Amino acid sequence: MNTISATALIASILATILMLVSFWLPQLSPDYEKLSPYECGFDPLGSARLPFSLRFFLVAILFLLFDLEIALLLPIPWADQLNNPSLTFLWTSCVLLLLTLGLVYEWLQGGLEWAE
Repeated sequence: MNTISATALIASILATILMLVSFWLPQLSPDYEKLSPYECGFDPLGSARLPFSLRFFLVAILFLLFDLEIALLLPIPWADQLNNPSLTFLWTSCVLLLLTLGLVYEWLQGGLEWAE
């Protein structure tokens, strides 16, 4: 048995054990306290099952997208030591242009406005 097979077998066994433990371990009869929304010790003021704002979700996804973009572009200053740094600059420019066009499109469509 090679290392990859052993790692896959151990991961599968561990995942199976964790799934079984998480299924049988929790209390299966929830009471009123567990079903009520948490309001920092106060009585609940309203329903905790309100619909989620899609505009907030869109802005959060855009934030994550641009945060990921920054993480992907961080190694660019060290790319000038590659054999062909102009190719790296071309791909970086393509990524930035694509993301900028997507942001402009969302802006023009009104997807970034909080109130209608």
